[in-house]
Amino acid sequence: MWLLLRTAGILIAGAIIGSTYLGSVWLGLLLGLLLSLGLFMAFEARKGGGPGHDEDDDGARL
Repeated sequence: MWLLLRTAGILIAGAIIGSTYLGSVWLGLLLGLLLSLGLFMAFEARKGGGPGHDEDDDGARL
């Protein structure tokens, strides 16, 4: 639910900023879409704990 609300809010803000400052609503929507995709990837990566994740591996061994 929060994912949809956050995405919609970012897209609306991007459209407003795009039409006001950039002169193109489509450019604002594109920037909003890229920003929401980046936030989605950041939040999902922060959750972690995916399959194959080894808690004891710190990456020091080759």
